[in-house]
Amino acid sequence: MLSLSKETLAFAWEHAGEDTARLLLSAARYPGIDMPAAVQQIEGLRVARDKWPSLLDCPDYLYPPRLNREQSSSEVTAHYKASLFSIFLPGSKGDTACDRSGANSQFSIFADLTGGMGIDTLAFARVAQHVDYVERDAQLCALMEHNLRALGVDNVDVHCADSLDWLQQSITHHSSFNTIFLDPARRDARGRKVAAFEDCTPDLLANLALLRGSCQRLLVKASPMIDIDLACRQLGAVSEVHVVAVKGECKEVLFLLGGDAAEEPQIVCVNLNNQSIPNNQNTPKPFTFSRTEEAAAEADLCDAVGAWLYEPGAALMKAGPYRLLAQRYGLLMLGPNTHLYTADRRVDDFPGRVLRVLQEVKGGRKELAALLPDGRAHVVTRNYPAEAATLQRQLGLREGGDHFVVGTTVGRRRTLLLCEQE
Repeated sequence: MLSLSKETLAFAWEHAGEDTARLLLSAARYPGIDMPAAVQQIEGLRVARDKWPSLLDCPDYLYPPRLNREQSSSEVTAHYKASLFSIFLPGSKGDTACDRSGANSQFSIFADLTGGMGIDTLAFARVAQHVDYVERDAQLCALMEHNLRALGVDNVDVHCADSLDWLQQSITHHSSFNTIFLDPARRDARGRKVAAFEDCTPDLLANLALLRGSCQRLLVKASPMIDIDLACRQLGAVSEVHVVAVKGECKEVLFLLGGDAAEEPQIVCVNLNNQSIPNNQNTPKPFTFSRTEEAAAEADLCDAVGAWLYEPGAALMKAGPYRLLAQRYGLLMLGPNTHLYTADRRVDDFPGRVLRVLQEVKGGRKELAALLPDGRAHVVTRNYPAEAATLQRQLGLREGGDHFVVGTTVGRRRTLLLCEQE
């Protein structure tokens, strides 16, 4: 891939909209083109449009194989991670008073121990004086070296090594890192996806003492499927948990160890859009809480559904501040296990979807056919005996349109609500 000629790179840009399978079959027509490499580049360019849009400004950037692209952070989540540390760094990039050997170097040294495609490393490089990128895959390291030059980033060192071996050796030569970032591989020996720390590589729990002893702050990225409370107990000394969604889909859970001492972690839920997050000021307003606050929260159940229906965003559904949402926003719960809320007023800053309730549907499919003559609606279920796709088929509806049909439980009563989103 690093031998990609100018002709092959130009070919990839010129044919970015074409069918890559057909390009591979017609490779003989282009004898001067490394077609497999061109197709890899084309596929990377397509993913970059949504996942790493700023890379499209760099015509010489080379993309890694598919699996590495799939495992990589998006640009927006990478910038969010970096924004967590800009407030801690008096020696951030551009402050010439801080260098690796200086008295303040502990504030400026980052280590990304699971470098991969390097998107997180690039984001950390924007807020740190220096970043060490560590990756055992020689091809990825070579790509990173090339891409750093292409992007003009000069404060990152690339280390092709086992991350834990490299860490053990490096801490004997200089003071501890300000921050270590670890994103363990979440696939087992058979390539199946896993979520628990003990099933990931490297073994975070078995090497926790080494990691914690080598830095002031340890940031761990975990699967959206992770059990948050179990993970906090396993890690210990977790100061913050960040549950990160992008455009309504939960993408990652971050555990921050170190920083200010706290009796229990603060759980931060945030929903990002596809724009880069250059600093904390541009980060959407998070919902922050603790388990103690949730346990103490009081919430009332509704007798009937009001004029507005509120559905928490994906990050909140993952983190579970269910009673606290009702208390903070002055809402009523539809049921103790329904996780939908209602009120007769609109709450503009609610962290999730807000729907206007048109009516309760008691006649099922027949009534909906009259109410929705085009037969289209988005179907949502919460605490309902059927999945959304199943209910959609039962009701004879097609996806789309401006209306929502919500299958849910109010108290102990199952019902359908016809709603619209403004």
